[in-house]
Amino acid sequence: MEFPDMASLKLHSRPELFDFEGVSMTHFFTDNWEKVKNFQARPDDILIATYPKAGTTWVSYILDLLYFGNDDLQLQTSQPIYTRIPFLESCFQEFSTVTGTEMADNLPTSPRLIKTHLPVQFVPKSFWEQNSRIVYVARNAKDNAVSYFHFDRMNMVQPEPGDWNSFLEKFMKGKNVFGPWYDHVSGWWEKKQTYSNLLYLFYEDLVEDTGREVERLCSFLGLSTSVEAREKITKGVQFDAMKQNNMTNHATIPFMDFKISPFMRKGKVGDWKRHFTVAQNEEFDEVYKQKMKKTTVKFRTEI
Repeated sequence: MEFPDMASLKLHSRPELFDFEGVSMTHFFTDNWEKVKNFQARPDDILIATYPKAGTTWVSYILDLLYFGNDDLQLQTSQPIYTRIPFLESCFQEFSTVTGTEMADNLPTSPRLIKTHLPVQFVPKSFWEQNSRIVYVARNAKDNAVSYFHFDRMNMVQPEPGDWNSFLEKFMKGKNVFGPWYDHVSGWWEKKQTYSNLLYLFYEDLVEDTGREVERLCSFLGLSTSVEAREKITKGVQFDAMKQNNMTNHATIPFMDFKISPFMRKGKVGDWKRHFTVAQNEEFDEVYKQKMKKTTVKFRTEI
């Protein structure tokens, strides 16, 4: 995937949000919609689904190492993760000639690991028809909001976030790319009740005990990975190791301005306490109670 340099990117304005079938989106994720909708999944595909900034790259890298860590070491040190695990709905035509669907179609690996931020109702039908395995990762709303704010600040293909106060208001109203956090996590949670090939992970659990969650992934995927291999992977995917690794930290993407904020910032649970005022927290809790009253999914905001 070839990108232009930052200087030419500065000439492009940030995209505007618009309503797409009831969900806030930008053209970068809808321009290739026909091909996304009609994407042909395979039975052995593994779809990694998350709301943005909920641990996508982390779980992607764990799966990449579980499947290809031994035989693909050269790729892992020379090829960025976003080329090994394509972003299905992405269509950055101003910056790249290759769409996410094309990258997924041309993946040489088996299984294919593919990532998406789509809400559950937008996922191509073929994934359900082929009974493909899906790993969903959810992160508590407060930390997710903080992470998304810093991401939007540094990512020139995201809408302008404004200041923290106005961003948080937008987040509570669901006016972010890929729609409301509330609908996303609860929509996927509901799907889990009827679709058995879906593993629902929590970011907080991954932080608390990465090894345990790697074990859960192996069990879900039917992998008989040795204890030694699991321990090695668990060590290799710790936040600081990934942050230093240019193949996983997105340092090679020019439309992300690391001078503003790194793509991998802190990876902590509870960092929201450094951002939310008391008043913001109270308002957020009220909105949260309303939006989440119909779902049984529960989150931890500290561990």
